[in-house]
Amino acid sequence: MSNSRLVKLIFLILVLGSWVYAQAPNNLPNPYQPVESWAKLPPEIQWGQVISVEPDAKGKIWVFHRSDPAILEFDQSGKLLKSFATDMFVQAHGLFVDRDGNVWVTDAQGKPGKGHQVFKFSPDGKVLMTLGKAGVTGTGPDTFNGPSDVVIGNNGDIFVADGHGDNTNARIVKFSKDGKFIKAWGKKGSGPGEFDTPHSMVLDSKGRLFVADRGNSRIQIFDQDGKFIDQWKQFGRPSGLFISKDDTLYSVDSQSDAMTNPGVKRGIRIGSAKDGSVKIFIPDLNTDPAIALAEGVSADAKGDIYAAGVSSMALHKFVKK
Repeated sequence: MSNSRLVKLIFLILVLGSWVYAQAPNNLPNPYQPVESWAKLPPEIQWGQVISVEPDAKGKIWVFHRSDPAILEFDQSGKLLKSFATDMFVQAHGLFVDRDGNVWVTDAQGKPGKGHQVFKFSPDGKVLMTLGKAGVTGTGPDTFNGPSDVVIGNNGDIFVADGHGDNTNARIVKFSKDGKFIKAWGKKGSGPGEFDTPHSMVLDSKGRLFVADRGNSRIQIFDQDGKFIDQWKQFGRPSGLFISKDDTLYSVDSQSDAMTNPGVKRGIRIGSAKDGSVKIFIPDLNTDPAIALAEGVSADAKGDIYAAGVSSMALHKFVKK
């Protein structure tokens, strides 16, 4: 074989390999089964749209939903331990529990005097910090427009995914641990470092920031100064992300269909944050296209999976078969 033919063959293999790798797989093994009616609520609390779920360091499961009280804490058996935050939010959205057990949430919509803010609560429900101006939208260092998620770095730095599509913002905003503005990056678009609905964020063991750029059907990866590292499309059209301590990456796809992301099915894809491989797919089996399994996802130390259902208005749990 001539050198030119060999070069062409290698190029073709690389192109085909990258094309296959870029597709979100629909036919991977599914070793999980659902646990029906796991979380138990008292009669006075009814499920609203469940948007986020996150375990804390003690194994408790925190949930953010669009009803009151909005923040709920469960034990491993599904027993409700605590609830707080009543009549505080216009649209409950992002949730993060830091290493000290503090609960961070975002309010992604606004009305006069309320919304477009980020809140830090103590584990007992006391407001410790507020970012943004209530009911005010903007692109400045102290205003948001549709903040979708929040995550905290190991040094306490605060990252806010500011934007929820349409005419909201499309950026990541970084603050110091005491809430002082450091920088912002990103704009509306589809290029590297641009966003169309930065819906969820998570940090891996190296401190890299993974952003669910849902409108662009991809995950974007940055360092903590906003330098673009990579983009992955093999995890579907991500609404929610979670990375465990061993760098297992969970991505839940609530929107893929023939129009928005052809050839890709909705569900939860599980793989590696280290190399981008996808190993497991839990399909969304809802027959109604208007009802997705979930928009938020997380896992506890045992590997049990929790999925926050907005349109299904439920908290789902999956365990190994």
